[in-house]
Amino acid sequence: QVQLVESGGGLVQAGGSLRLSCAASGSIFSINTMGWYRQAPGKQRELVASITNNGYRNVADSVKGRFTISRDNAKNTVYLQMNSLKPEDTAVYYCKVGNGFPPMDYWGKGTLVTVSS
Repeated sequence: QVQLVESGGGLVQAGGSLRLSCAASGSIFSINTMGWYRQAPGKQRELVASITNNGYRNVADSVKGRFTISRDNAKNTVYLQMNSLKPEDTAVYYCKVGNGFPPMDYWGKGTLVTVSS
């Protein structure tokens, strides 16, 4: 069992910045990939960015150059620095962590990011 706690969401004006955090705790054997997904009203959940245990990143084209994903393995925490936010970034952002071999996925409850124009 792995628990994920997300924080950092909120309301921000277009062009502003937010930093999301997701801390994992519990029965952690080995965390491989950590990532952020988002889901806007009426849309399917989509990958925003992910990072492997080796530091390889996968970032959605829609946020490249604006968002940066990073992780602190000592704290079992993944971050998403979001700059130059746009109204279309408005969504519930979910943290996902893969734990163990083969990896089992765990999801956070989500944190709402609202970007006003």
